[in-house]
Amino acid sequence: MPTIRFLNTDDGAAEVDVPVGTTLLQAAQKAHAPEGSACGGVCACSTCHVYVRRGANLLSESEDEEQDILDKAFAVESSSRLGCQARVERDGLVEVEITRESYETWYNEHPQERHARDARLKARRGE
Repeated sequence: MPTIRFLNTDDGAAEVDVPVGTTLLQAAQKAHAPEGSACGGVCACSTCHVYVRRGANLLSESEDEEQDILDKAFAVESSSRLGCQARVERDGLVEVEITRESYETWYNEHPQERHARDARLKARRGE
């Protein structure tokens, strides 16, 4: 079974096993990783933009529609993918870094989670 590791959640790396055919966005939701999806995961925005740091060869190929939407994203790199479009096709480890745009979108979509995160971070700092 494929493993998806989200490298930069608030609590460190989050890892989840998923069946072949799962998108990175679905994996993020299963792992409770803060990956945005303002359009609901239908390839109409770029808020699920992530960087695939390892295991890109285990994912579906990027299609023209995904590339068109990535043109609207911030800080696009050669490893950029849309989480709603990148589908796991083979077993192995995929490491994903959630972009700042996606991370911020998720917290804007989930204000109660933002408040909980802020409280956890304050507690860690001893405030």
